[in-house]
Amino acid sequence: MTKFGSSQPVKRLEDTRFLTGRGRYIDDTVPENSLRCFVLRSPVAHGRLTALHVEDAREAPGVVAVYTAADLAERGLRNSMKGSTVPNRDGTKGAAPVRPILAEGRVRHVGEPLAFVVAETLAEARDAAELIVFDIDDLPVKLDIAPGGETLHEAAPGNVAYDWAHGDEEATEAALKASAHVVTLTTHDNRVIVNSLEPRGCFAEVENGRLHVAINGQGVWGHKDDLVAWFRLSEADVRVTNPDVGGGFGMKSMRYPEHFLVALAARETGRPVHWIGERTESMLSDNAGRDLDVTCTLGFDADYRLTAYKVDSLSNLGAYNSQFGQNIQSALFAKVLTGTYDIQKVFFRNRGIYTNTTQVDAYRGAGRPEAIYALERAMDFAARELGVDPLDLRRRNFIKPGQFPYKSATGELYDVGNFPKLLDRAAREADLAGFETRRGASHAQGRLRGLGVCYYIESILGDPDETATIELTETGARVYVGTQSNGQGHETVFAQLLHDQTGLPLETIEVVQGDSDLIKTGGGTGGSRSVTVQGMAMRSAGDALISGLTAFLEGEMDTRDMSFDAEEGVFRAPGSNVVVTLLEAAGRARAVGKADLARVTKHEKLPGRSYPNGCHVAEVEIDRETGDTRVVRYTVVDDFGNLMNPMLAEGQVHGGVAQGIGQAITERVVYDENGQLLTATFMDYGMPRAEDMPFVAFHTEPVPSIMNPLGMKGCGEAGTVGALAAVANAVQDALWPLGLRQVDMPFTPSRVWAMLNEGDGRIAAE
Repeated sequence: MTKFGSSQPVKRLEDTRFLTGRGRYIDDTVPENSLRCFVLRSPVAHGRLTALHVEDAREAPGVVAVYTAADLAERGLRNSMKGSTVPNRDGTKGAAPVRPILAEGRVRHVGEPLAFVVAETLAEARDAAELIVFDIDDLPVKLDIAPGGETLHEAAPGNVAYDWAHGDEEATEAALKASAHVVTLTTHDNRVIVNSLEPRGCFAEVENGRLHVAINGQGVWGHKDDLVAWFRLSEADVRVTNPDVGGGFGMKSMRYPEHFLVALAARETGRPVHWIGERTESMLSDNAGRDLDVTCTLGFDADYRLTAYKVDSLSNLGAYNSQFGQNIQSALFAKVLTGTYDIQKVFFRNRGIYTNTTQVDAYRGAGRPEAIYALERAMDFAARELGVDPLDLRRRNFIKPGQFPYKSATGELYDVGNFPKLLDRAAREADLAGFETRRGASHAQGRLRGLGVCYYIESILGDPDETATIELTETGARVYVGTQSNGQGHETVFAQLLHDQTGLPLETIEVVQGDSDLIKTGGGTGGSRSVTVQGMAMRSAGDALISGLTAFLEGEMDTRDMSFDAEEGVFRAPGSNVVVTLLEAAGRARAVGKADLARVTKHEKLPGRSYPNGCHVAEVEIDRETGDTRVVRYTVVDDFGNLMNPMLAEGQVHGGVAQGIGQAITERVVYDENGQLLTATFMDYGMPRAEDMPFVAFHTEPVPSIMNPLGMKGCGEAGTVGALAAVANAVQDALWPLGLRQVDMPFTPSRVWAMLNEGDGRIAAE
């Protein structure tokens, strides 16, 4: 193992560029002389669009074009975007209403695009939008996550998009009926706004007759496919790129109206066209996350071993089918439905509900945080109701190390794991033995203290295939990857992987990503897939590169059994002190017309998923007078398999925990009764701040995966998956002595203060 190779805590190579202002984000890459855009959005949540007059706007100073739904129709362009669908439990198809690029006939949420104004400057585009006259006849607003209400789409009676189920309902009900103990808990998983550091943005231009669209997204190929189809162009006529991206979290992997509209404007004006969202605009239009009600019923035998698990969930889909939202709340939820527990009788029902809100889609974790939050809340609640130690209840029901590979009741094949070992390590590292002393000290200062545990598991998602190309240059190497970094540190870890194989210095390795011209296929980034899937393809390409050059040198030097020293980066011939560096070998190959030996492409597919897992332990303090709730201690023990860079993994966990604490403590999306977003600025939406974060003690207990040659499991979303239930369970523990049995995120001071008053009232009544 070399100093800078795999499993070493190398500092991020890209950070020098970012911290010295040399990052190339979307606004840094916009061509000169670009036109600017403004999106006129609906100010009402639900209504009939009866008039839309843009004539005055088209005549305004600096305006180059104004587009409406009618203009798309005139050009023969489809006024719709892709949306996922889910089959109903009876075998019929779920609803698939049109999600328009620009509103046509009806608006269904505040912020829905009505018109797209293109002008010389943003100020002129904004001023012109003020001249657009429209009429919207209000319709009743639907906001609750339940069937019924004013119909949003004729294709979805009762606003139910689908009614999906998985498992054996009859067997599960019978097992619950026969159980010695049955516990039910309903939780609400509150909606969050992604709020990436860099808002969504894009630009388009025509280069030598070809359309080039740059998007600060999480991959290029899906966007390219959609643009090719929308304009009815050949693949050769479209190029899509991703520059540096300031945060994605799943939200930026989706298609949005602006991507199509900047491309249309660039093709028609012949000039570059640029749009980037403002913060409130992003809050109104970015796909949101979470927002579902889940009722969990657990059955136990007399020894507190799980006999059955039933889940009934209602998911807020927003106004339309988003790209992945339906699958997230159904199929992806089901992947880790049973968590780390040995349960074979399960039944999961999920109904998607349309509301007059922004659509809900992938957000960090994509289905797994929702599933683990519901299950781990229910397990902790059951332990308290049954008078069992929460850790002991988990130990009794864990899948045992000897049961792997283990096929879950939902069909997932867990390859390896040692859940009891990680739980015991977490108990030691978190000093659970000293908790009661700390609780007593908090009580002495007028504060309640609670402890919460979450044992999570997640599966890496996304395309199991990936391609890597390694090209040796005169001074180093270029690695072409199909993933897309949006802050995770891919440039560092991929350089480490290649250094580990070739001995090339890290500073000589260039990672190329996010360009459909340079990289023909790729799965993008999402679902914790990047390092695991891309790393496997890179390892295969590196092996092929070394193998090909070894054979070439053996022929050139008339020798056999040449070896490659990866630490030194040289080839050695047996019985000789002659060495040839990797770059020298590539140069020799090029000199005799065999340049193909210096550039190798490999496509690989994972034989199966890997399953990161671990234990989070949180302690909270609650001020009895104000309801102020703070996370004061936090411990994580994770199993990510083999780590390519422990420092980056720890950073990913810290970020994920921060997002989990944010959702649990401060973040809340609020709409009023008219569907107006009340939390549309950072004055109103409670983003977590440094003072909200405790020190996060991070530890690992790796059990290498057998589903990829590197033994990795992925880690990008693990912090969030574990944090939500750990914090919520800690609050539940703190409030349990007050007789409070229903506590839901977010635990803002006002909400917790109301809970405290309810608890005090219960005690007084007794």
